[in-house]
Amino acid sequence: MATWQLTIDCDNPTRMVQFWAPVLDYAVQPPPEGFATMNDYYRSLGVPDDELDLDGDGTDRIFDPSGTSPPIWFQPVPERKSVKNRLHIDVFPTGRDRTLTLDERRRIVEARVEELIGLGASVLRRFPDDFEGDDVANYGVTMLDPEGNEFCVG
Repeated sequence: MATWQLTIDCDNPTRMVQFWAPVLDYAVQPPPEGFATMNDYYRSLGVPDDELDLDGDGTDRIFDPSGTSPPIWFQPVPERKSVKNRLHIDVFPTGRDRTLTLDERRRIVEARVEELIGLGASVLRRFPDDFEGDDVANYGVTMLDPEGNEFCVG
């Protein structure tokens, strides 16, 4: 059982759940027993409709089915993202295998980047491609999720 969760402020929790669940191999958290939707559950707690996702069913949480990583709650907030994240997620399609050659690492990372673009992400920059220097033994891509939050793929 997780003793903490990661909470991410956002504009559209449903969109964030649809993006991040497959990125992290997480599952969508169903509503608690006895409730058809998360909105129904939140209403039972007294949350007013103007604070609910009325365009959807209130789905706003994902969890690691293996139970090894913390759950994530996408909390709707009225303000939009305006500055660089102070915290971000790193995605490791290479498994952090340090024996991979730079070409192998680049191929694996770029394949995952293409999948993430298909889910709604965009590329912000590539390392080392967008940086100067000849002695680079790593490769990674900084991306933006559908709401502009930075995350890294490497």
